[in-house]
Amino acid sequence: MADQDDAQARLDQLTDIIAEETAADVCSIYLVRPSGALELSSTHGLNPEAVHNVRLSRDEGLVGLVSRRARPIAVEDAPRHPDFSYKPETGEEPFKSFVGVPILRGGRLVGVLTHQTKAIRPMTEEEIETLQTVAMLLAEIVASGDLIRAEAFSGLELRPSAPERFQGVALSPGLSRGVAVMYEPHVMSARMVAEDVEVETARLDSAISRLRAGVDQLLESGRVPMGTPSRDVLEAYRMFAHDRGWLDRLREAILSGLTAEAAVERVRNEHRARLMTARDPHFRERLHDLEDLANRLLRHLASESGRPTIERTLPEKAILIARSIGPAELLELDRARLAGVALEEGSRTSHAAIVAKALGIPMVGRVEGALDRVEDGDPIILDGEFGLLHVRPSQEVSEAYDERLKTLAKRYRTYARQREEPAVTKDGQRVELHLNAGLLVELTSLADTGAEGIGLFRTEFQFMVADTLPRLSAQEELYRAAYEAAGDKPVVFRTLDLGGDKVTPFTPATREPNPALGWRALRMGLDRPGLTRYQLRALVRAAAGRDLRVLFPMVTDVSELAAVRAILNQELAHAARHGHEQPRSVQAGIMLETPAIAFSPDACLRIADFVAVGANDLMQYFFAADRQNPRVADRYDFISPSSLRLLQSVRQACARHDKPVSVCGEIAGRPLEACVLTALGYRRLSMAASALGPVKRAIRGMDCERLGAWLASVLDEAETGEETPLRQRLIEAGESAGLPVEAVDKLGRP
Repeated sequence: MADQDDAQARLDQLTDIIAEETAADVCSIYLVRPSGALELSSTHGLNPEAVHNVRLSRDEGLVGLVSRRARPIAVEDAPRHPDFSYKPETGEEPFKSFVGVPILRGGRLVGVLTHQTKAIRPMTEEEIETLQTVAMLLAEIVASGDLIRAEAFSGLELRPSAPERFQGVALSPGLSRGVAVMYEPHVMSARMVAEDVEVETARLDSAISRLRAGVDQLLESGRVPMGTPSRDVLEAYRMFAHDRGWLDRLREAILSGLTAEAAVERVRNEHRARLMTARDPHFRERLHDLEDLANRLLRHLASESGRPTIERTLPEKAILIARSIGPAELLELDRARLAGVALEEGSRTSHAAIVAKALGIPMVGRVEGALDRVEDGDPIILDGEFGLLHVRPSQEVSEAYDERLKTLAKRYRTYARQREEPAVTKDGQRVELHLNAGLLVELTSLADTGAEGIGLFRTEFQFMVADTLPRLSAQEELYRAAYEAAGDKPVVFRTLDLGGDKVTPFTPATREPNPALGWRALRMGLDRPGLTRYQLRALVRAAAGRDLRVLFPMVTDVSELAAVRAILNQELAHAARHGHEQPRSVQAGIMLETPAIAFSPDACLRIADFVAVGANDLMQYFFAADRQNPRVADRYDFISPSSLRLLQSVRQACARHDKPVSVCGEIAGRPLEACVLTALGYRRLSMAASALGPVKRAIRGMDCERLGAWLASVLDEAETGEETPLRQRLIEAGESAGLPVEAVDKLGRP
């Protein structure tokens, strides 16, 4: 094959070789066109003039039957079969027996390989297995290299080429263009044909044993709590990993002459080709389970004998296509090359989305079907403003986005000009805008955005990306670096908020039916006081001579706050005894994110120095909607009478006790919601760096008194049972209610 310069000559020689080795009178290769028709692209034994001139629809002939079923078809006397379709231009009338096998690549039909003889004869199972093995090799040959570029094969659907558009949900703002990179892609082996069947069988058995052990260990570790979607997936993995039919198919593929890796690929392709055509969504879900299981098995094969799996280097402007991704996994990627992320799952308030915003990486979620229709290297446009994923975009779409990129650049220049301007409403109300951070790289945004400080520094990210507990010196170094980056601007450090979807290899985990309501954050910190003291000691030392502001998450009772303040006082006394310089001042605040405190805050406010409203968790508990569950994460709207009354009462309670209060959840970073919070009386908001420019522009354009009066009147009216959603009424009122055009026109969506 390598000696032939002409792509058609290569394919013709290949059909000659297959025919000779399998004793066929006819060997033909049909390839798929974009219309779905199958074009005769090469043949040994049929009329050569029929090549590229004969096409069969998916409903036509035995070739069409093979393509529809995505499995081999063997017929002893083809002309008598009801699906037989005679094409006189091929000259196939003398041939009786017929075998057709699908040419599958990534579970998608690329073409059909046929084998015919003049004699009426049955084909053995071994002969059919041989043709399937050949078809696997053909799939890689026809879908890569010169064949795709050859003029004779132009227009063939050797890989998806048509533009596709996926409507998802915007998780992290931004617009990017790049190339698709499949997350956890197929681990293809360079060696597909086995040299020793017994060796390959042993490799497969060993990898399956390690796969089973790994899944069992993860299930028994407690990291994946009972009743969670992740546990359901792992239970499905365990079921499939012990499925006799799946294992038999793998071993049969090896006995046909394939390596263990090629056997996994072939069985995966067969399952995928059938399940992708299923109408029942249950079968599509099982397809994802099988895909993930096959990827795990391939990684075990790749890392046998203790050899680590080779990590693929991201190309420039990589846009990751994945089912889901965790915050720690996202942090491990090469951010210099990562241009965006598209997920089949995901929610706006997931921690992966929070990390993406922190890093300024556009992210779109819920692009269902993307994993099936996108291939590595496809050109991609990712729209993090409107939640769109454009795959292989048309020229018109590309030109439209070129214009949008110019518009965005102009908008960012406007934000840059305003970064030194204060966030003051038209009627003179001053609002402080702070930055949410958790990584040192984010702190470079302080100067770029004009943020007035770090309103929330998430300390758990350092723990999530470490294999072992960070040493005291490492923690102290991080916190001191945060102080230095902030200069004379204030920094609020939130103590460890682990648990739920934020796990580490070294913190104990338990099986919990609902981790969001389980052993997490301050609850974990109080049960493991050594861990809390360790972190507070690092914070006290890093704050030497500076103002120390510590924020405690997930407070549900005043006794918890009193207990953790006592631990803080212990560490301050410890530092004094050992001659360490004391902080200039110490303030301890609460992250108000539980209804227990929101409805009865006075006891905590008597001993807390300040309050930060964690709106993400507070709203999920208030509306009983798990923010990690994409099915319910957006079932509530912050701009509703009940939630606004709750936040108004919290702000009023803080005012009674003369305690500073801020909002540092997701809602603070949306222009429309930020205007509403300002109208409710909040004067300190903390958000991701990418949100500071749009929020400042919206606040500078709003009339705070007018919007406050409008909200007050509407909230009073809501008692009478107004059915129109409050958000809709506010958007319709627009400037008459005191809203700026920017908040309504572009970002008025929930």
